[in-house]
Amino acid sequence: MFNTTFITYIIILLFLMNACTLNSEDQQVVRLEDQARVTAVECTGQANNYILSVTMESPDIGCEQYADWWEVLYPDSTLIYRRVLSHSHVNEQPFTRSGGVVNVGPDESIIVRAHMNTTGYGSQVFSGNLREGLVLDSLSVDYAVSLANQEPLPPECQF
Repeated sequence: MFNTTFITYIIILLFLMNACTLNSEDQQVVRLEDQARVTAVECTGQANNYILSVTMESPDIGCEQYADWWEVLYPDSTLIYRRVLSHSHVNEQPFTRSGGVVNVGPDESIIVRAHMNTTGYGSQVFSGNLREGLVLDSLSVDYAVSLANQEPLPPECQF
């Protein structure tokens, strides 16, 4: 009915498809709507003395699920600044919080990203430098995930 070349081809194809499939332990998959997302960043100040106002959207439902910080890092994954959020923003979406002093030069490349207490880092970020402006970008939710254990960390959620 089928010749052996065709059957061999199908077996090889199935093997390759299975070999290229990631299982859930290899990469975290979090739907965008379940993440804290940076939607805008404004900057004031001067070199090595910036204040950032970061606008975020997050699926907050209370202390059991809320955006607990935004942070600034270098592309090499060095944490520069973290703005800790001590409560949920259930009825305030999107919301903006300012923070600083962010100690970077105007031409240094940075990433601004948000973190959710339940799902970790969001993939919607802003990146670039402060002289030319930061732009909407994306980043793996697993990028520099170990920073989630670095101080400062949020205290217990207030509400």
